[in-house]
Amino acid sequence: MALSGLFLVVFLTQHFLINVTSVFSEDIFNKLSHFMGTNPLVQFVLQPILIFGVIFHFVMGFYLEILNAKSRKNNYSKFSGGSNSSWISRNMIFSGGVILVFLIIHFIDFWIPEMNYKYVEALPEDPNRYFEELVHKFESPLKTAIYSFSFIFLALHLLHGFSSSFKTVGVDSKYYNLIQKGTFLFSVIIPAGFVFIAIFHNLTA
Repeated sequence: MALSGLFLVVFLTQHFLINVTSVFSEDIFNKLSHFMGTNPLVQFVLQPILIFGVIFHFVMGFYLEILNAKSRKNNYSKFSGGSNSSWISRNMIFSGGVILVFLIIHFIDFWIPEMNYKYVEALPEDPNRYFEELVHKFESPLKTAIYSFSFIFLALHLLHGFSSSFKTVGVDSKYYNLIQKGTFLFSVIIPAGFVFIAIFHNLTA
């Protein structure tokens, strides 16, 4: 679970670094997106690995949640979770569920049309189409609000999951405080950056 989460963080970083260029340069965004969308290594090796990683992470999350629920046959006579764990850590399954719904919407918005464009309709390559397609998705205030809301829950999920993953894989405790600070900044800045991208394109569309 921890390793698949760390793997998805790498993808999230790469995804953000490409998307944020759309705010500054239409040309750079189109070039990067065209490279990612036509490179055989990305399309036929990395993309299937990514899809597997996403599915594996969510299936394992729900599976572990079920195991945890079954591991204690009797309920606590008194449960005070807030005294020794944060709300975020106790509700990772909830924030993960919101992110899963978002990913389904995201796939419907971007991945399925992309597969249809390239492999079903087999339309001619257009290296300059990506920016317009991105902006079109955020013309709707409702769609922009849904994306922004989902990234808030992504931040909550990362605030606990990212730093915990390092502890789970056995990173030396003497580095853990530094890791916590770094993962906290990442967990706030990256989702906030995605929210900024969505709102920016909605306002400038």
